[in-house]
Amino acid sequence: MKEPDRPSVGFWNSIRSGKFHSAFAFMREAQTAQQLAFIRSLMKDNRRPEILGIPLNELEVVVFDLETTGFHYQQGDGILSFGAVRVIGERVIEHETFYTIVNSGILVSPFITELTGITQPMVEAAPSLLEGLHDFMAFAGGSVLVAHAAAHDRGFLNAALWKTSKVRLNHRLLDTMMLAKRLYPEQADYSLDELLRSRDIPVEGRHHALSDACMTARLWTDYMKTIRTLGHAETLGDIYVYLSKG
Repeated sequence: MKEPDRPSVGFWNSIRSGKFHSAFAFMREAQTAQQLAFIRSLMKDNRRPEILGIPLNELEVVVFDLETTGFHYQQGDGILSFGAVRVIGERVIEHETFYTIVNSGILVSPFITELTGITQPMVEAAPSLLEGLHDFMAFAGGSVLVAHAAAHDRGFLNAALWKTSKVRLNHRLLDTMMLAKRLYPEQADYSLDELLRSRDIPVEGRHHALSDACMTARLWTDYMKTIRTLGHAETLGDIYVYLSKG
């Protein structure tokens, strides 16, 4: 049997001299630069006025949710995971989803582990915050974003984008909680759990970013159907006008 080829002396010299480490570092830096360039480019042109005329039954949105290490990004809490699903009109595209845990460099407390199921070892094995942001933004593209209690998610996204890329979120972002308040002003509780129950949507897998995103997507499609049926809005621009009257 032929003896396997052995690495050349030059190979071992490269290892000993640290040239391979330098090469890997250069590759990582190049990848980071590409991710930064992509995110910054994406943030430049996401408020095109023509999108306001898109009919609601054709509108593509990305409904997303974040799990975080706490509730106050101003005090150093960060993103733990991203979950998202694509919706076109009143149809949830169930096979077009996104999910990742990310390592924001922040310790996961026992309370958050109990709430989300995400442990410190899971975070340590996860992609970096920049990688997660890049992949989430690549999934979202230029679509309108939708979240429940969206101010929370916007705050954490903006903090993460500024920390990694020195940019702010420039996507249009709509809030299912604001829509619920406009549609059902008599509702006593606008938490995600209560709104799901009020629309007979099963509550499953709460505090998992993808599960919450998928349930919020069903809430979004229910609201879009109701709004169109009642004649409140036909286009994305109409939605903004409808919300402004609340």
